[in-house]
This record gives sequence, C-alpha cells and structure tokens, in this order.
Amino acid sequence: MVKHTKPDFALLKLPSLHAIRTFVAAARYQNFTRAAEALCVSQAAISRQIRDLEEDLGTELFLRAGRSVELTSAGSLLFDTVQLSLGNISRTTERIRGKSGAKKTITLCCSPAFARFWLAPRLRDFITQNTDIDVNIITTHSFFSLDPGLTPDFFITKWKRVHDGYTSQPIFSDVIYPVCSPGYLEKNPDANNLNGILNGSLLNLTHHGRSQVDEHVDWNLWFAYQNADIKERPADAIQLLTNDYGTIIDLALDHQGVALGWNYLVAPLIEKGLLMRPVRESMALSETLHFLSMRDDLTEDECSLRLHAWVLEQVRQMEESVLNR
Repeated sequence: MVKHTKPDFALLKLPSLHAIRTFVAAARYQNFTRAAEALCVSQAAISRQIRDLEEDLGTELFLRAGRSVELTSAGSLLFDTVQLSLGNISRTTERIRGKSGAKKTITLCCSPAFARFWLAPRLRDFITQNTDIDVNIITTHSFFSLDPGLTPDFFITKWKRVHDGYTSQPIFSDVIYPVCSPGYLEKNPDANNLNGILNGSLLNLTHHGRSQVDEHVDWNLWFAYQNADIKERPADAIQLLTNDYGTIIDLALDHQGVALGWNYLVAPLIEKGLLMRPVRESMALSETLHFLSMRDDLTEDECSLRLHAWVLEQVRQMEESVLNR
C-alpha cells in the first residue's frame, strides 16, 4: 500500500521566492521601473508580482505616488525580515559554489584613501598567492549608512564597532608627519625645518564630508602639537585645501607643497622615493586605532581566514619597516 505524504501547509502558505525577490528589489529602489531594470524584466512584470503578493498577504505593501513608491508599515516589516533571510541564502549559496570549484568573492569595505594608498599597492601579492579568491573592495566615508543589502565580509575603519555581527581587533595607530616631493624640497630648501614649512605652501585636508571617518587632523592642529601657530604664516603664503586625501597626495607628488602624511598611507610612496620627510617631527596618536572587523559567521570560512591573516601580516611588515628606518 502506497503511503502519501500529507500536504505541508506551512510551506504551501509561503509566498513564492520569485515574488519575494521582486518585492525586495522594489523596496530597495523605491521605484518599480528601476527594480525592473535591476532584475532584467518589464515594469509590468514587477507591478503584477507586487499586486499578486499584496493579494496573497491581504494588505498593501507600498504606497504609490507617481513613479515612486514607499513602503507601508506592513511592507517595512516584511522587508526587514526577508532582506536578512535573502542575505543568509546568498551567503550560503556562495559557500556551496565555492566548495564546488567556483571562486570565492570576499568583500572588504574601507575608506577611499586606505584602498588607494595602503591596500592597492599590496593587493597583488594576495591575489597572486590566492587565485581561488576574488576581492571586492567597497570604499565609503559613511560606514554606518551602506547601501541596502550590502554586508561586507570585512571592514577596516577607525571604529571598533561599525556594525552588529562583527568581531574587531586593533591593527595599528596613527603617526602623522609632513611629506613633500624631492622636487619641492629642491626648489624650496627652507622646507627642511618647521619654520620653513610653516611659511611655505601647505596642502591642507578639510573636514567636509569626513565626520564619520575619524577625528580631524589638519595643519592647524599639527602645528599646535609642535607648539607653533599657523596664524603666524605670512599673509601671502600659499595654502591649497581639499576634503579628498587622494588629491592632497597628488598635489604633493606634483611638487605643489607640503602635505600631512599618515604613515600607513604614505610609507609606500616614501619607500619608492616619490615622497620624503623634510623634517623628523611627527604627531603620534597612540589612542587613535584602526580596526580590522570580520563577520562573525566567517570564523570557519577558510578563504576569509586567509585574507584576515594576510592583512595582519601586511600590518606586521609595515610596522617592522617603520622600526628599521
């Protein structure tokens, strides 16, 4: 006698995964047309899926306002739940694909300056030695307001607790000193002392848009640390200002002035002879720590552990290089 399995009503009552995926896209973009573009379907298909889901649940999930849509309270509740669930599904399937021979993609989030000056010059070494891993670098100044659905595997920031679900460890502190190009010092030999730097061309980093990155250090604060007053500069002294550290370093490399160099960022350029320290004075901030944060659910992921160990080894080599100078 054949025994038939009883209907599983709990599973039968679940909305289709296709409808849920459509709902998440619409909620993320708050626009059915953009959601359709993201999923490579028609706008009509998005509208139909959302309408069918709303009928299935017996409530509206969106408030329609022209081309834009806004989540209702029920929609917000559903979005918070399914976004977490889809994230877990995505990570699990990625692990399965990784075990089946596909490459593992690891996402690391850091500041643009860190990515450009610290990570990029070193990354070739890791990629060459770990051909089964793709590294996805996300840069931002706003670590607490990432795009919906973005859950990096790693953060490197000045925040010990940047998000829940991560374990952080300190990796190094800040040492800040003046840097310029050899060409600038050749044309401005007075820049080999603090008074000469004070009276010369300064490349200054402003705080605009950087409130979530770290406490701000500019020339005013750095000179005060050296018991000097930037207000004593000549009225005609040149100062170039920008809130982008990459631009600051580009200007320094172009012989246009003296910049403040964060050791972890400018050390590779000094080693290559592109920049130099015109004076030995520095500002050591032993309490300003940088943290490496890894997702708690990756503690047994072999690929992630390799990247974690590699970052720590690069930090060790950097600190060893500083001691040997």
